[in-house]
Amino acid sequence: MKTMYVYILHCADDSFYIGVTNNIERRFLEHQQGIHEGSYTSYRRPVELVYYEEFDGPLVAIAREKQLKNWSRAKKLALIQAHERELKNLAKKKF
Repeated sequence: MKTMYVYILHCADDSFYIGVTNNIERRFLEHQQGIHEGSYTSYRRPVELVYYEEFDGPLVAIAREKQLKNWSRAKKLALIQAHERELKNLAKKKF
């Protein structure tokens, strides 16, 4: 199985970008250098890699990426800051 990564970037405009890749170093440099003109991060540089998870294979990584993209900003911050108790509390809330 190919190792895949789900990652979160903190952008200069204080937003988050969540993506999936098989080469986190290369992909981070692409974001930082604005290689893909017109992309979300190309207008929000510099970016900072603030979180990542490693997976065995693309299917589970893509599922996790989609899950994180649907989370609230508060839940993303709790995950990034490793506040497990806060993350559990936010997961129980109904919006």
